[in-house]
Amino acid sequence: MSDHYEVLGVDRNATQDQIKKAYRKLARELHPDVNPSPDAEEKFKLVTHAYEVLSDPQSRAQYDQGGNTFGFGDIFENFFGAPQRGPRSRAQRGEDALLHVQLDLAEAVFGAVKILTIDTAIGCDPCSNSGIKAGTSIKTCDVCRGSGQIQRQVQSFMGVMVTTTTCNVCRGSGQTVPNPCPDCRGQGRIRAKRELELEIPAGVSDGLRLHLPRQGEVGFAGGSSGDIYLEISVTPHSIFGREGDDLTAVLEVPITDAALGAEVQIETLDGPTKVKIEAGAQHGDVLTLKGLGANRLRGKGRGDLKVQIRVLTPQRLDSKQKDLFKKLKELVTDEKPRLAIRRSKGRF
Repeated sequence: MSDHYEVLGVDRNATQDQIKKAYRKLARELHPDVNPSPDAEEKFKLVTHAYEVLSDPQSRAQYDQGGNTFGFGDIFENFFGAPQRGPRSRAQRGEDALLHVQLDLAEAVFGAVKILTIDTAIGCDPCSNSGIKAGTSIKTCDVCRGSGQIQRQVQSFMGVMVTTTTCNVCRGSGQTVPNPCPDCRGQGRIRAKRELELEIPAGVSDGLRLHLPRQGEVGFAGGSSGDIYLEISVTPHSIFGREGDDLTAVLEVPITDAALGAEVQIETLDGPTKVKIEAGAQHGDVLTLKGLGANRLRGKGRGDLKVQIRVLTPQRLDSKQKDLFKKLKELVTDEKPRLAIRRSKGRF
């Protein structure tokens, strides 16, 4: 088991402020929403658990008394497993849940509210999540006498050894429930359908995972709820692409408008807007429409909409059109096909 002080990277004599600062620093680095590493989530849970223990003076003192220094007793722990120090609570944290939500591009850019119906564990009302039948109470375990542990003597090559194991009757809690709640069968929770209203923030992207603390399954016997991890999937748009906070599109422009210039109206996610095509526009030129991109998820403002010009050359010409192009060719004598100078590395 990892040493909580080592997990947080602090000395055993660290103050509460030092512990809090260390936790906040690690939490920012390891949070699943910002750290794509596959083991970030597990490390984040480890750091959070270490902080929960060390930030509470009582639990920290109890942890320090148990110690993590290696001594002769650790030899026995290697043979028989580390003993539990005192009974553990009946209450257990609820399970985490991974949910998936599908968005279109506009919902991802501007945010959305989604309603999901999930099959989950909710609290049992008749017993107030305790798992104990109303009007009754729990009792001390008769087998371990409330310690949550059972000691046995075992003959070994080193002589008589005393082993400590978790009580299999009370499962280490030191308590039993003679009269469990009939509705939840002593669990303090029941399976049910639950509607979950999700506020999707503006600027999310495909594959992003959002963390919703305490929104998961209700814990056993009054334990805290688990978390929900919400994975975002964005349906590709037929017109607009996305690069970071910028949106991209291609504008097909007739060769006449590219040569003479024009003002045209195009559709954006914000609605129709006018763009100006300068005379002499080239195939591949990019028009930047400021502030018409995606909202920035962790910042202010929006990205841009970048529209690339695609000049359309007519493929079928009637005789009159051919004559006009021939006359134009005679007038533009200084423009001939030639190899262009490369402006960047690569083949093209």
